[in-house]
Amino acid sequence: MSEMPSVLIVDDEDGFRSVLVRRLQARGIQAFGIGRGEEALEFLQTRNIDVVLLDIKMPGMSGVDVLRQMREQGCKAEVIVLSGHVFLDTAVEIMNFGVNDYLLKPCDTEELMDRITLAHERKTEREGKNVNGKQ
Repeated sequence: MSEMPSVLIVDDEDGFRSVLVRRLQARGIQAFGIGRGEEALEFLQTRNIDVVLLDIKMPGMSGVDVLRQMREQGCKAEVIVLSGHVFLDTAVEIMNFGVNDYLLKPCDTEELMDRITLAHERKTEREGKNVNGKQ
């Protein structure tokens, strides 16, 4: 795939978020980092983002609440849950919002890049089907 995805990292851990943004940008990805769910929702209303890396446990608005509101706002970005904790109680809920990828922190940069690439391909394929499927 020649086009690089745009990625939004939503995580309240400043150091982790900053490192990820720099690593992705070093690979030519347009990456943005935001530390609060409310700010992420505002950002997503103004930008077309391909992939969102979303932490579940954040102060204020949780990642599940962010995900719910993203979908209510019509955001079509692919979401990869990226968390330091395993949340079995929320696994079904996030899958209902179209999340089918989950990584535990800290994660390997190469594995994360592979997951971002796959998520971007899913989004591109889905959008292609939507465009071509319209009558």
